Amino acid sequence: MVKNCIVFIDEIDAVGRHRGAGLGGGHDEREQTLNQLLVEMDGFDSNEGVIIVAATNRPDVLDPALLRPGRFDRQIVVDWPDVRGREGILRVHTRKIPLAEDVDLSQIARGTPGMAGADLANLVNEAALLAARRNRKKVVLQDFEDAKDKVMLGMERKSLVMTEDERKTTAYHEAGPALVAWLLPGSDPIHKVTIIPRGRALGLTASLPSEERHTRSKEDLIRKLAMAMGGRAAEYLIFNHLTTGAADDIERATRTARWMVCELGMSEDLGPLTFGKKEEMVFLGREIATQKDYSEQTAQKIDEEVRRIVEGAYRQALDVLGANLDKLHLVANALLEREVMDGDQLNRLLRGEKLEPPQRRVDPAEAADQAATGKEPAKAGGGPLEPFGPPEPRPAGA
Repeated sequence: MVKNCIVFIDEIDAVGRHRGAGLGGGHDEREQTLNQLLVEMDGFDSNEGVIIVAATNRPDVLDPALLRPGRFDRQIVVDWPDVRGREGILRVHTRKIPLAEDVDLSQIARGTPGMAGADLANLVNEAALLAARRNRKKVVLQDFEDAKDKVMLGMERKSLVMTEDERKTTAYHEAGPALVAWLLPGSDPIHKVTIIPRGRALGLTASLPSEERHTRSKEDLIRKLAMAMGGRAAEYLIFNHLTTGAADDIERATRTARWMVCELGMSEDLGPLTFGKKEEMVFLGREIATQKDYSEQTAQKIDEEVRRIVEGAYRQALDVLGANLDKLHLVANALLEREVMDGDQLNRLLRGEKLEPPQRRVDPAEAADQAATGKEPAKAGGGPLEPFGPPEPRPAGA
């Protein structure tokens, strides 16, 4: 008989949820499985050498009996990888992939904050697929950049036809937050601005931190709110009307402001208090209600404070953009011409440098087909994009 073994249980929360809090009572099949597991864990002899290891991403819903000494009495937290961890994960997943000389895994790791191991594996796989479609024998840095944009921002929807008015409105809407972030000191650097539809959005403005951050200050969150309201502010300043394009920005800004007031204690009027106790049905494993543990007067103050924070960020965006309308027109016109700008191009444009003329993106596979059929290359239509190939050097975190 085997005396030494290691038993690994993945997703232990599937059978280890808190007893007596769900449907079915003690006769529920899940609870019977948990009871049997608890009995077996208690029945092991201390010298048998049986080690049980389990994994879950919901330790808060586990039954307390599972966590007492003698059972799962040691908890090891596996957090998101830092920049060194991401670089190591990338090296593991690129061992069997031929990389070009311009590929710097440390640079890719700095530009992927918040990605877990599965995200990085998906990034490497997408880059390899893009290189194969482009008839390359090695994966170049541009393949990784395009794959990162696809993973983080969504797939481009070039088939979506927008009217010229919609393109112009989208260009100013995306130029607004990009310019607000560029003008406010301490904001995260802009990674990419595009008016090519991605996912369900008609355009996107993405920023990435220049270094690893584990906490955020109140001033930093206010800058993020001002950036989120930059699109609505730009629409109002230029067109004097409002569109539906800012719906997601307003939702995120409102949610962030309520988080600051109700959970982070960042309100000067309400003080360092938290409001709203969350209730959970452990059987379902998700939050379904919030207990109102404050008075109607406090609820009114919370609403007023959330409104004050969001409207203050909106006014800040209006002031910043109103004082720099020339730069706003400059960025919007560049987006209408190029459709895509990265952080380095945005910095050079706003510093007064002249950008290289936009070129049509030519896929090597497309070029090979054209050479075989004898057809002339298609002319650039809509907004020309950057050519494939290694990009220009970028500052760290751009």
